[in-house]
Amino acid sequence: MSVGVELDVDRIAAAVRERPPVADLHGGRFGEIATYLPGRRVTGVRVRPADITVGIVGRYPATVAEMADAVRTAVGPVDRPVHVAVMDIKADTNTNTTDRTASASEDQVAVGSARRMP
Repeated sequence: MSVGVELDVDRIAAAVRERPPVADLHGGRFGEIATYLPGRRVTGVRVRPADITVGIVGRYPATVAEMADAVRTAVGPVDRPVHVAVMDIKADTNTNTTDRTASASEDQVAVGSARRMP
């Protein structure tokens, strides 16, 4: 987003969702992070004349600083501050599932070996 260009809330929302440290957008505890457009609203992005606020669900193991940097990079250079509200953290289920499966199979082998010993 360039300075002086009208901000497209839908493009901001799509760009933020594509960032790996971001699992999804979040509207805030009371749904206050949203932009109202004719006939609809965009949840998770609030554009006001003084600032932009983006509410997200972060993806673990990214740090909050990495999440905020990813959001600000997605928004790009703008003529107002960009606030990032990390409302929740979501675990990366692919990594955790693999780790638990490997650990569980190692435990099963150890127990099975102990039972077979005389």
